Amino acid sequence: MRILLVGSRRNGRWGVPKGHLDPGETTAQAAGRESFEEAGVIGTVETKPFGSFSYHKDSSPHHYHVSVHLLHVAGSKPDFPEKSTRKQKWFPLKVAIRDAAQPGLKALLSKLQDMDL
Repeated sequence: MRILLVGSRRNGRWGVPKGHLDPGETTAQAAGRESFEEAGVIGTVETKPFGSFSYHKDSSPHHYHVSVHLLHVAGSKPDFPEKSTRKQKWFPLKVAIRDAAQPGLKALLSKLQDMDL
């Protein structure tokens, strides 16, 4: 299993594509949209969240809650909205766990080790 992580625009730390919900959008729809916008990948998003985590940005007093959906990648597009502002990299699962920036994301990725996907 390989995990696609994207670099934060602010500090380059590795994380998963994430963002705000558009009006009327489900978390699964947002996951698919953000995955394309931030990493150029398309595929099938599982409707039910795999899990969630919370974090604070270093420079912000705001607390963020992220619902994470698994996306089975069908392909990628060479051009996508944030191509020039983000780095993307596929990691083996153990390396993704090690390199993910948020502790909650590390814990969530660790759960994938025990699954037969």
